[in-house]
Amino acid sequence: MALSPFFQKMNAWWKKLSGKQADPFKESLAAFQNRTIHGVLTLDILMATPDEELLQIVFDNLSDKMGDYQQEAVILREQFNPSQQAIYLSWWLEAEVHNGGFNQFYVNSKGPFAEMIPELLEGMNAMKFAKLTRKANQTYQLHQAQITQRQDGTLEGFSQSYQDNPLNELDQKFYDLYEQENLFDLQVAFIRKHQADFVD
Repeated sequence: MALSPFFQKMNAWWKKLSGKQADPFKESLAAFQNRTIHGVLTLDILMATPDEELLQIVFDNLSDKMGDYQQEAVILREQFNPSQQAIYLSWWLEAEVHNGGFNQFYVNSKGPFAEMIPELLEGMNAMKFAKLTRKANQTYQLHQAQITQRQDGTLEGFSQSYQDNPLNELDQKFYDLYEQENLFDLQVAFIRKHQADFVD
């Protein structure tokens, strides 16, 4: 599977690092692991957060609200407002597709929310990602039996499910879309526009 543009850059950067030059990476990783996670978000916190950190701050807060992931569906549908749903699910869509493609997205716990995502992406003005995700949903529904026939709960079965999988070509299209539509910028702009929806 081809790497997304983000992971291509990260991979190239990592290859450049060696010996003492690896320290900045370790420092960045340590800073990320020790970041402050706000159980309560205020307007002051959002306004003081730089754009490059805003998405992570909001996502961390939403993840903290999840608490028990056994209740994720109930919390997402009944306690999150549409703006919160949009950020939470678009973040997970990206994470899953970057990590293992649409195939992984549908297998993992966010798959049941797939039908909600295109409309939420449209609400963020991410029209191209919405269109592609809608196409992925249709492809998965049409070929679900073929896609899942090898998925027997084992890692080997999951790995085999990538063979002749019609979702594979959509993964590359997802990665290529970043050249046309900056999803991160759209997510940040959406949060800025709807800040009140993220305040506790």
